[in-house]
Amino acid sequence: MAELLSIHDFPIPLNLRDSAVLVPIFRDAAGELQLVMVRRTAFGVHGGQLAFPGGKPEPTDADLRATALREAFEEVHLPPAHVQLLAALPTVAVPSGFRISPFLGCIQRPARWQWQAREVDEVLEIPLRHLADELNHVEETWELPGWPGPRRVPFYRVGTDYPLWGASYRIIQPLIPRLLAGEWAV
Repeated sequence: MAELLSIHDFPIPLNLRDSAVLVPIFRDAAGELQLVMVRRTAFGVHGGQLAFPGGKPEPTDADLRATALREAFEEVHLPPAHVQLLAALPTVAVPSGFRISPFLGCIQRPARWQWQAREVDEVLEIPLRHLADELNHVEETWELPGWPGPRRVPFYRVGTDYPLWGASYRIIQPLIPRLLAGEWAV
């Protein structure tokens, strides 16, 4: 019997379109690092999934950093002045045809989150220690519509209902130990 393929075995298209996301973090009142993510609305190829605020560049964006900041403002009303960019992270190419440029940013958390209801169902604050807990890092076999067969999918369990997987997983997974070790002053 053939070995089960991983989700990372999907082919990546040759012609990728640029996109950018903001990876927002902050320290809560207890000093714990929190990661901010959105849960997408149910429509579209990424419907219902956890993601970072972001999207495709507009002609008015000076660069992909500007794209990430603009998209974060549009999606979750996070003003660019409330974001201190800490690092440009490695790009992530995905089977849907995008090259995602993530930017790590320490944010000033708003008093109350607001979001664009057309694209976002909710804003989640996820403790980094939760993601670092081995009990919340799992792998299962999934077969989603449009996939050529079952795949092994690593993910983080967020709450009782949400898997953090795919490109968002690939962005945050190598960052968790670095953030918890204090690599960036947050």
